[in-house]
Amino acid sequence: MMASVETAAEHERILREIESTDTNCIGPTLRSVYDGHEHGLFMDKLDARIRNHDREIEKMCNHHFQGFVDSITELLKVRGEAQKLKSQVIDTNRHLQDDGKDLIGSMEELQQCRVQQRNIASTIDKLTHCLPVLEMYSRLQEQMRAKRYYPALRTLEQLERTCLPKAGQYRFCSIMSENIPKLRTQIRDTAMTQLRDFLESIRKHSDKIGETAIKQAQLQRSLDNSVSAQPRPLIGRRSRKEARIGGRRSAASGQDPGMEDEEEDEVPGAPDLVDFSPVYRCLHIYTVLGLRDVFENYYRKQRRKQARLVLQPHSNMHETLEGYRRYFNQIVGFFVVEDHVLHTTQGLVNRAYVEELWELALSKIIAALRTHSSYCDNPDLVLDLKNLIVLFADTLQGYGFPVSQLFDMLLEMREQYGEILLKRWNITFRQVLDQDNYSPIPVSTEQEYRHYTSQFPLQDPELEKLPFPKKLPFSEFVPKVYCQLKEFIYACLKYSEDLHLSSTEVDDMIRKSTNLLLTRTLSHCLQYAIKKKNVGLAELVQVIINTTHLEQSCHYLEEFISNITNVPPHTVNATKLYGTSTFKDARHSAEAEIYTSLNAKIDQFLQLADYDWLVSAQGDNAEASDYLIDLIAFLRSTFSVFTNLPGKVAQTACMSACKHISTSLMQLLLDPEVRQISMGALHQLYIDIKECEGFARAGPVAGFQGDTLLLAFSDLRQLLDLFLQWDWSTYLADYGKPTCKYLRVNPHTALALLEKLIKPMRESNRKNNMFAQFRKTDRDRQKLMDTVIKQLRNLIAQHHA
Repeated sequence: MMASVETAAEHERILREIESTDTNCIGPTLRSVYDGHEHGLFMDKLDARIRNHDREIEKMCNHHFQGFVDSITELLKVRGEAQKLKSQVIDTNRHLQDDGKDLIGSMEELQQCRVQQRNIASTIDKLTHCLPVLEMYSRLQEQMRAKRYYPALRTLEQLERTCLPKAGQYRFCSIMSENIPKLRTQIRDTAMTQLRDFLESIRKHSDKIGETAIKQAQLQRSLDNSVSAQPRPLIGRRSRKEARIGGRRSAASGQDPGMEDEEEDEVPGAPDLVDFSPVYRCLHIYTVLGLRDVFENYYRKQRRKQARLVLQPHSNMHETLEGYRRYFNQIVGFFVVEDHVLHTTQGLVNRAYVEELWELALSKIIAALRTHSSYCDNPDLVLDLKNLIVLFADTLQGYGFPVSQLFDMLLEMREQYGEILLKRWNITFRQVLDQDNYSPIPVSTEQEYRHYTSQFPLQDPELEKLPFPKKLPFSEFVPKVYCQLKEFIYACLKYSEDLHLSSTEVDDMIRKSTNLLLTRTLSHCLQYAIKKKNVGLAELVQVIINTTHLEQSCHYLEEFISNITNVPPHTVNATKLYGTSTFKDARHSAEAEIYTSLNAKIDQFLQLADYDWLVSAQGDNAEASDYLIDLIAFLRSTFSVFTNLPGKVAQTACMSACKHISTSLMQLLLDPEVRQISMGALHQLYIDIKECEGFARAGPVAGFQGDTLLLAFSDLRQLLDLFLQWDWSTYLADYGKPTCKYLRVNPHTALALLEKLIKPMRESNRKNNMFAQFRKTDRDRQKLMDTVIKQLRNLIAQHHA
């Protein structure tokens, strides 16, 4: 039962497949029927299915039969109407054939008329071909008389190529053909003459053309700067490329870019100053004549010659700015003309030719400027020249010429400008230092005080609290030098403007130049002021005070440079000012000069010393030498001036003076010319040393601890104590020990002085030899001296070994 159901389902599937599958693909389906074992059963089902379809077809035919009958009936009616239409067409055709016979006759007549008309037109054409030739020849003669050579050449070409070939072989045509080459030659020669006149004209007008172009660039830069400084909602600063394009267009049109609507500000351009029509006319004429290459070569050759003349500077160009201006105007004028020709002609000059000329010009311009600018020693002229070169470069850059080498040369000139500035400021600083009175500035009113503090950044709260009148600690040269430093920085900044440098580069250049001014120029001027003749101690003291304040103002200079360059002072690669070291060195030189000058003054007093080295012993009422009393009085008054000095300087000066006095007195004592010395002379020197020690104990300069200043006289003091107390046993026994009473007495010094002291005794003994046996005391003293001398020599020998 289950198998029969599956077979029925399979047969049903095959029947559906037969009904829905294309007959070309029914083979596999039928094969599956024969592969089974129910072939008969399938055939019964197939027959049943066919019968069902037949019944459906029959039903459908019965349903549509009436419509088919109605269609046949309508078709029979149409056939009758078609027969009638055919008869009408035949009748119409017959009538048309009859009427067409008259039309054909009319067409033949029309054809005959057309032939006659064509013959008439041909005749008229032949007759009128000669009239244009004559009219054109007449026009040619008029153009030649009016010197309109390019239209005449065009007319000539049209006459030769168009009109004469159409006119035919007539005698007047042959005559015209013979004259055409002569007319061409005449036109060519005339055009060349006009070109030569043009070249001469632009050579004369180059200066004016260049001046005009530079004015345009200057106006454009002023306009850009004003727009940049005061931006408006509807106006934006143009890019540099736009400015170049605008500049070139303005040069070609004679209008200033951005100023077209302001007639009063318009500047004429090259076409307004020079008529370029001879160039265009000659170019067109030579092009038409097929001689364009000849014309181009001639034009370029002549312009190269003119370029060499323009680029040759006058021998006295460096003397005035006007000489440089004329030189630049001629060069700009030359290249403005070439740029105009480049952009208004097709190929007369090309970019490569213009660039070649510019490279030649650039090398010669830079060489000339280097040579002539080297003669200049006026910084104002160098600055004006730099501004003129920048304007010259900007003008040509606006026409598309590369000018980077000019700006590189300006950076080279920056070094020369800096050297010239240093020379000028050297003179200025020397004048300031020479005119200074080297005394504190008195101020009696608040206005005067503010005047000086506005020139120099003085920060002293205690001084501000003092009532008027009062004195500033420094002299006039401090604010003047500080103001001159700022003026120098401004001068350096002026040169750096418009060189297309970054703020960092400008800052670095200014700082390096200022360092040169400080370390070279100002330092040398300060050394000159310190070391020149007739500089007193008071002046040197004031120099130290002045340089101290200038040193303290260095960071204000740093801030000043940072403010004008907009570069923070603590930038990583920023160059630091060397002002602190400069003023320190000057101060140290002044201090050394004070020590030297003080010692020289002491030497003057010491030259007045007149010791009697053989004087006999004096009483207890002996006084110090007059020269020494005067010297100490001088030192007291001098050190009273040192109160404004830094403590160490005053202390060093005082110690140096005391040491110098002690050393000088020691040298007097040991002078080889002083061969004999008495105990009386040593006693006088002892009194002088006591006077010096009294001066030292009085503390002429504050800051010394204890008896530090007395150490300056300890060498001489111990030496005199040794001789006056005749304490040789102690000296010889304790020599070399740290606790020795005479630690600072050198054996050499003691021996030399002892030998001077023993000489008068020996001479006295020789003179009084006959009484020698009665002076046992003198003999014992002499033996003691000999023993001491012997021991001193042994001591020296041991020390030397």
